[in-house]
Amino acid sequence: MNKAYEYAKKAVTGKLKDCYGKRTKAPQYVIKQCKEFIKVADGKDKKYMIDEKKVGQVEDILKILNMPLGINASQSLYDCTTGYQWLFYIAVLCTVYRDDPEHRRYETAILEICRKNYKTYTIGTIFIILMLMEPRFSKLYSVAPDGALSREVKDAIENTLKCSPIIYEDKTGNQRWKILRDYIQCNVTDIKYTPLNYTNSRFDGKLPAAFLADEVGALPNNYAIEAMRSGQLNVKNKLGCIISTKYPSVTNPFEDEVDHAKRVLDGLVEDETLFALLYEPDDPKAWATDDLVLQQGNPASLEREEIWKDIVKKRKQAIERELLRENFLTKHCNIAYQGAASESFVSPDIVKACEVEEIDWSGREVYVGVDLSQTNDNTAVAMACLDDDGNLLADVFAFIPEGRIEEKNKFERIHYEDFIQAGKCIACGDMVIDYSTVEEFVGSLESKLGCKVVQIGYDRYNAISSAQKWEKDFGIQTVEIRQHSDTLHPATKYLTEKIEDGYFRFTKNDLLLMNFENARCTFDNNKNRYVNKKKSTGKVDMVVALINATFLVYQEEIYGNDFVCEVF
Repeated sequence: MNKAYEYAKKAVTGKLKDCYGKRTKAPQYVIKQCKEFIKVADGKDKKYMIDEKKVGQVEDILKILNMPLGINASQSLYDCTTGYQWLFYIAVLCTVYRDDPEHRRYETAILEICRKNYKTYTIGTIFIILMLMEPRFSKLYSVAPDGALSREVKDAIENTLKCSPIIYEDKTGNQRWKILRDYIQCNVTDIKYTPLNYTNSRFDGKLPAAFLADEVGALPNNYAIEAMRSGQLNVKNKLGCIISTKYPSVTNPFEDEVDHAKRVLDGLVEDETLFALLYEPDDPKAWATDDLVLQQGNPASLEREEIWKDIVKKRKQAIERELLRENFLTKHCNIAYQGAASESFVSPDIVKACEVEEIDWSGREVYVGVDLSQTNDNTAVAMACLDDDGNLLADVFAFIPEGRIEEKNKFERIHYEDFIQAGKCIACGDMVIDYSTVEEFVGSLESKLGCKVVQIGYDRYNAISSAQKWEKDFGIQTVEIRQHSDTLHPATKYLTEKIEDGYFRFTKNDLLLMNFENARCTFDNNKNRYVNKKKSTGKVDMVVALINATFLVYQEEIYGNDFVCEVF
């Protein structure tokens, strides 16, 4: 039994304890990954096993490496490595194929964890181990949003080696490592590690045996990760370590990796080469009062009292000072939060938690909301209804001028082609939107989805002509919705409550999530809350269309479907 197994067993059986000896609980996806590790470690997996020889090698290396800084300075890494780190080391480096013990199972290792939990140092340690165990002449790289972050791993490796005399030099005093400004090389194995700055043009042509992508949540796109993966095609024991904390955005490259990992752990997608430890709280809403939120995002705090005390202190400050809240929740709780100072609509991580694989619209009575913007801008169509359990079901589609795709990609920093391919965005017209395409799309929802469109809610601005066509050509009742705070506040509040209470369902739609991130609310003199397009930070047309659809659903629930929306 090794320390990785002990940690995994405690996580699965609910026997994890905090730094004061009280029982606590591991995050749900960590438990799922631990169950998979225990199955392999117990010899119950026919395809994979834990190589005890490699476990011994890892343990021996950790015994001669010393911690360079902090309260554990000068102690061996074997003695001060935390439970989650043991699991990460042993699972990633020692899980192999039964029929080929020299072939490691995992090719991607994802670590989602809060700041000051040794995440960068963990990868630095793995790199030292790999530089001693990998085939001769292997290449290792790290990538981060900027050079300073990328060199954090190099600094961790360099400091550790220089504080570990047994491994740093031989008996005659000759150094086993070449440490230069741009790279570190092990002279024994001729393996080189190089930190790289982020760019869109320098990663092609590399042949990494292993790579680290650090703070992936801050990367503008996934180019660096995919370029590194492409360079590993001919590598037998390829490894990509992807680590980050949460960021306010839920549409960054790291969230895409985490989303894929969750689907794998849920059994929805098959990917036996992925290992993921996702330390995010199961219930993020209770961050101000529930210690479990802090414990689930900060596994190192379970074993380091000084870390725990510091996090609790920061939580108290975040409660008292609203301007500190966004940084605290994202970096120390792993909650994707946009501060109230920015008047955000709904926290994007809460919206994303409502995502489902698909919605069956057949036989349902649905309400459609449209936001027909200017002809050269985005237009949106949303459909919504309540199911028997009180869930608000929704799907939203964007329409953009086909001739402006390249221009919009550049100025909005959105790759619209991805959303067009996913079926959540429709390009029509040339330099202006073809309204007839929007009108036909709405009018054909019944025949395509087998649902019944009860009403279409619209803003008078730019929509009078289309509304007349929906009534005349398709026989669908239209309702003009006054775009004012006193009219929209109830629907805005209703939608917010449905999302935050977990009674909202929508099919995967990253473009809609971007709209939620952009949406900013303001209050009128009567404290009525509404989404303000002028104060929002980008496109919010999909959110506005969804609120219009929600308005109809809300009115139907309160008054029945014979209500009339008066125009003042």
